[in-house]
Amino acid sequence: MPGYNRRPEWLKLSPFDAAGLAGMRKLTRGLKLHTVCESARCPNRQQCFAQGTATFMILGNTCTRSCTFCAVETGQPGLPDPCEPENIVAAVTELQLKYVVITSVTRDDLPDGGSAHFARTIEAIRRHDDTIMVEALIPDFQGSLSALKCVTDTSLGVLNHNVETVPRLYPEVRPQAEYRRSLELLRQARAFRPGLVTKSGLMLGLGETRQEVIEVMSDLRQVECELLTIGQYLQPSLQHHKLVRYVAPKEFEEYASMGKRMGFRYVTSGPLVRSSFHAAETYLLATGEAVR
Repeated sequence: MPGYNRRPEWLKLSPFDAAGLAGMRKLTRGLKLHTVCESARCPNRQQCFAQGTATFMILGNTCTRSCTFCAVETGQPGLPDPCEPENIVAAVTELQLKYVVITSVTRDDLPDGGSAHFARTIEAIRRHDDTIMVEALIPDFQGSLSALKCVTDTSLGVLNHNVETVPRLYPEVRPQAEYRRSLELLRQARAFRPGLVTKSGLMLGLGETRQEVIEVMSDLRQVECELLTIGQYLQPSLQHHKLVRYVAPKEFEEYASMGKRMGFRYVTSGPLVRSSFHAAETYLLATGEAVR
């Protein structure tokens, strides 16, 4: 496959940090926790682990959907772990985190999509320390407004939901998702909690056009999405969606400039950017509110 193993210079990763990786694995495995960093093979995981940060993935590490871009295992998940919220708190305490990002696999097998488990986890963190900022990167809950409200009724600070790609590619890339449903989720989150900071993310290199990216950015602004991450798709294996092209850093910079003109409070755009990439710093730059 052209380009699959031959990354351009701007996608070279930082040196491997064995100690940081081993330390984070010891902590998470001891508490029976998962990170999307490892499960989704994030290219920044070594750097983040070395800095003592991670994005926790609740509700197991088996997803009920089969998005063709994603490295997370697909199958029949087990029951949610009732101890997981408190185990997350233990990890947050050990890592001394002041900004915590929680995400999950998609759990279409659960009546509420796992929303109550999200809420329990968020509130457990906030009970432990109400100065901690929590960002929840949620699935679409199959469009359930009651599930969404269960999450927005908590004391989370940022609600994140990724549209991932342009609508034309949804049948290939996100066959069990719906573009308009994702937009509606972001719109409705602001309706439930006026003033709630909302966030979304896009991957490039899947076959989208520049105009399609701009149109998605415009759609996100129409639903008052305020923060946006844009990064390069990296094909996890030969069985996943084909990598169509590597996007040059200059193009990412152009999208960031466009986003500012469109009215996003902040756009983080670059080849190695991911949904929770420098999330605390992004929040500070967007809002001016330092994480204490």
